[in-house]
Amino acid sequence: MQVVLLERVEKLGQMGAVVKVKDGYARNFLLPRRKALRATEENLKYFDTRRVQLEAVNLEQRKEAEQVAATMEGKSFVILRQSGESGLLYGSVNSRDVASVMTEEGFTVSRQQVDLIRQIKNLGLHEVRIVLHPEVFAKVTLNVARSLEESERQAAGVNVLVNTDDDDDALDTELEELFEESDAIEDDAE
Repeated sequence: MQVVLLERVEKLGQMGAVVKVKDGYARNFLLPRRKALRATEENLKYFDTRRVQLEAVNLEQRKEAEQVAATMEGKSFVILRQSGESGLLYGSVNSRDVASVMTEEGFTVSRQQVDLIRQIKNLGLHEVRIVLHPEVFAKVTLNVARSLEESERQAAGVNVLVNTDDDDDALDTELEELFEESDAIEDDAE
């Protein structure tokens, strides 16, 4: 289906571009959210008459989004979850969870604005992109922890997991020493 874009759509095109998209994408996403119109002669004429007005509204919304992005950029938000000792969460953190935590902290964000590539399933610091406008993004840090004290340690750069790489190295060294001792005992026995 051919559509004319009423705003910039990521990975598709700029405002005013006539693009060919799959019918389902147009019917289920672009048209209901008023991001595009079918590219008929009538709609193209309508778009041309409203182009200046749409660009002015887009510019105003972009300026507002840039101001919000400036205050939001680099902020850290704490999400408390239960997890096992290995750091895997018993559930996961999804875009709805991120939006609700950010809203509690004073930022008005919907779950559609949270750009999670995949759900967060382990403890730690995770960088998440927030889409404030089709052309404006902000990156925030999610601190997923089991308690507030643990989140403070994570923010300071301390590894909070029980089994760390240092422990693994120490265990490997101990195992090597035990194998060497057992080899030495076997050699003495022969």
